[in-house]
Formats: sequence, C-alpha cells, structure tokens
Amino acid sequence: MSSGQDTKGAEGGDNSTDKKEEGSSNIQGAAGGDNPDSKEGGENKNTEQKEEEKKSALFDAFAVSLGLKDEPKIESLLDTVDFNGIVKYIKDGKAKNIITMAGAGISTSAGIPDFRSPETGLYDNLQKYNLPEPTAVFSIDYFKENPEPFFMLARELWPGVFKPTTCHYFIRMLQEKGLLLRHFTQNIDTLESVAGLDPEVCVEAHGHFRTGHCIQCRAEYTQDWMKERIMKPSIPKCEAEGCEGVVKPDIVFFGESLPHRFLQCMSEDFGKCDLLIIMGTSLLVQPFASLVNRTKENVPRMYINLENSCPPKLDPIMTVIFGSGFDFDGENNYRDIFWQGTCDDGCMALAEALGWGDELKNLVTTEHAKIDAANPNKSTTSTKTADKTPKKADATPKKTENKPKKCETPKTSDKTPLKPEAATPKVTPGSGSKKTPPKK
Repeated sequence: MSSGQDTKGAEGGDNSTDKKEEGSSNIQGAAGGDNPDSKEGGENKNTEQKEEEKKSALFDAFAVSLGLKDEPKIESLLDTVDFNGIVKYIKDGKAKNIITMAGAGISTSAGIPDFRSPETGLYDNLQKYNLPEPTAVFSIDYFKENPEPFFMLARELWPGVFKPTTCHYFIRMLQEKGLLLRHFTQNIDTLESVAGLDPEVCVEAHGHFRTGHCIQCRAEYTQDWMKERIMKPSIPKCEAEGCEGVVKPDIVFFGESLPHRFLQCMSEDFGKCDLLIIMGTSLLVQPFASLVNRTKENVPRMYINLENSCPPKLDPIMTVIFGSGFDFDGENNYRDIFWQGTCDDGCMALAEALGWGDELKNLVTTEHAKIDAANPNKSTTSTKTADKTPKKADATPKKTENKPKKCETPKTSDKTPLKPEAATPKVTPGSGSKKTPPKK
C-alpha cells in the first residue's frame, strides 16, 4: 500500500466538446507527392461528412420541435428498461466494454466527506476559512492570491489509512472479469489504486496527491515531502535555487486544464462503450459531467446515487448541441436506469443479482484484512456495508426508477525534489478543457 492516500480535494466534471478533425488542403509537391486519395484527402472527406451529419441532425431536431416530424424511435438493447434489464444484459454477455464514472459518493462510507451533502458535505463546513465562496478553496486564481485556506483544509483532511469501499471492489471485480474498459474518477483519494485497479484502467480526471509542482518554476516534489511541510504546519515553498514559489499538489483546481490522458481516453473509449455505470456523483461540475453524453445513443446507462441530481432530457435541438440528458421517467425511455441508494448498496445489489455476491463480500473482507495487517499501528477507517444485507434487486430500482487499450500514463517521480535545472514546465495541451465549478 502506498505511503499516503489522500482525501478528496477539488471535485470536477467534464464538458469537453468533440475536437474537429483538421483536414489539410495543401497539395504536396511533385517529388514524392501523394495522389488525391492521400491521407489528408481522406481526413477532409471525413470532416465534411461529419459536418453534413451535424447539419442533418440539427435540421431534423428543428422539424421535431415544430411538430413537423416524429421523434425517431431508437431500439432498446435491454429486454426491460430497469435494474433487472441491466442484470440480464450483463449476464447475456452483451456488456464487454463497461465504462464506470465515479464521484465522491463512492468513498463516503470509507470516512471521506463528499462535497454537497447538507451539514456533512465539505462545502457546508468551510465558513471558518472566510472564503468569498466555498468553491474558492479549489480555485487556482484564489490559490495564487491566498494559498493558506487550501493548506489549512489539507491538514484537516490528510488521511490516516482509509479502506476502499464495497463499490471500489465491485469495480475491481469488473476489471478482473474482463468487462471493464475504463474507470473515470473525479476523486483524488487514491482508493481506486488501493483497491487494486490497474493504472491503465483508471483515469484520474482531477489529478492526485502523489506528486506536486512549484506553481512558478514547475520543480517536482513527492507526496512525503509535501506532507512533512503541510503538517508542520506551513505552506510548502519551492527549494529550487532562486525560486520561492508555492508547491501545489497535482490535483486539478477550478480554472486548470484537465490532464492530457483524460482527454485522450475520453476520445478513444466512449465509442467502444456498451454499458455506462455512473456512481456517486452529482454530475454538476464540468467538463466531467458531459461524459455521459459521449456514448452511442443506444448504449444503456445506469445511475447509482442517493438522489437523482442528473440533468433531465433536453429538447431535440439542445440535444444536438449539448447531448441528451437522462430520461428516467420518459415515456420513450429506452436506456436510462436510476438506482436510488448508496453506491455500496447498489453495487452489492448488482453483484448479488449477477451471482457474484459472495465473491464480492469475500474480496472486501480479505483485502481489508490485508490493509489492517500492513498497518498494525495505524487506525483505519472502512466501510461497514459489506456486512449489511443488500437490498433486493427487484425492490430497489426506481424508475425516477481483455485488457484495456493503453492510454498514455503519466509517470511520477520518486525524486525529492528535482534539481532546479531539471524542473521544466509541463506543456498544457492546447485542446485541454478547463475544470469549471457548477453555475449558481
């Protein structure tokens, strides 16, 4: 187990728009020039075709909105659009490239607070920091002006040893059964890693605490180096010669671009997805939230959360522009299922219905015992939901109811810290979407 597991910091979401392919109209010279069927020509044709498809879709949307045309019917891939339909879909082997999306709600039973729950949520307990608004604690602009509130909060929330939840281990089971294409997480608590998820499978959309960088010269520092200084308490300052910049953990603050790997995997994965499971996130923060609209239009989507905070289905024109919302209660709903309850209960209910219940319980018990044995002198916090009797699958749904393809994995450094001359700024991808807080 890694020496440090970090509590959730800035939450986030995704509202990246599709990048348009740039076709080249340049004609190559005579020497070694390509013919009209060159790669560039093919890209131009693809771009033109996509533009025509968008125009056609927008025209159809206007026609539907004006009542001149019926909304197209899409055939459901599910036998029944409910919890049992999802279970049968998986049992029948139709879900071979599952993507899971997770937010703070999958870790609350491990003792880590979420952001928006009344009274217990992080944003309801920041008054003592005298912030202009709660989300300012994770704003890069505010951090540059006044980093102290963030580090005060970091001192309070820096964990001891947290145990992954039943939900984390269910995601691991999907991986071990060869069904998980990718896991996109907003969380920075590292519990996916502790639970045993392959780093190639997990995409940390909002970064992590494993390393930090000076916000001025970009010198890199390790988690242990940062922790030592934050707990003194003090603000960690860069030790590179001639630099006194603040060292910020590599979590994504509001106003910062999301990691390149997030953008790469987002672009590559969702076209392959055959089942999307969203857990423990309000889907209010962009750009993470828009990932739900990147699957093919007939792919089933299951949302597990304490409350239905997802955006509703949009009208046809807005759907073309922004993607469709969820249609849990719609008369023509053909793919959206809402399971109301905790993420642990929802995952256990799925496991029981799939015949994996005992396997999941044993996995949780065994792995938690390993964590206790590896940390005999440290207090541990863990979920107790593995011992609970899961809700029955047919009673809980509410209708308000192979190895993954490798994406580039950022390498982390063990050096503490890097020498000044080796500390070069990382290039922010030009197409990188910036993390934005929810609108008030």
